[in-house]
Amino acid sequence: MQANALFLILAAVITGAVVPFQAGANAVLGRTLGHPLWGTVVSLCVSFACILPVMALARVEAPTLSNLAQAPRWVWIGGVVGVVYITGALMLAPKLGAAGFITAVIAGQMLASIIIDQWGLVGLPRKPVSWSRLAGLGLIFLGLVVMQVQAVGVKPPASS
Repeated sequence: MQANALFLILAAVITGAVVPFQAGANAVLGRTLGHPLWGTVVSLCVSFACILPVMALARVEAPTLSNLAQAPRWVWIGGVVGVVYITGALMLAPKLGAAGFITAVIAGQMLASIIIDQWGLVGLPRKPVSWSRLAGLGLIFLGLVVMQVQAVGVKPPASS
């Protein structure tokens, strides 16, 4: 494996590692503010406030807003998905726990990713489903079941 690919994988793992912290922090934020949706609003405002100085330091040029007229309408789903994810995380993580929530999120992400790849949706290249990819997806869902056995009330067999 090339060093560049290894770096990208490591960066993705680190990116994923911060998600459970976000879910927990947002859950407490929603409870503190009295409603999960207020937690979502504040979280998104903090995100906005954090990205502005980064963009200034990186000297990112202002976008050409007229280009949005030519963009496909589905490009707006990113913001909607962000709200769904943040709200879902702050409502579900306290009930499922960090590991249970993230396992379910990963299972959902992988299912959607297989569908996106199969048909080349949302501007990504088409990558047909293969048996090995379906097997990997099955293992992820098996992992979800294993992680959630206790949460759904199935008790492990008593040891003798």
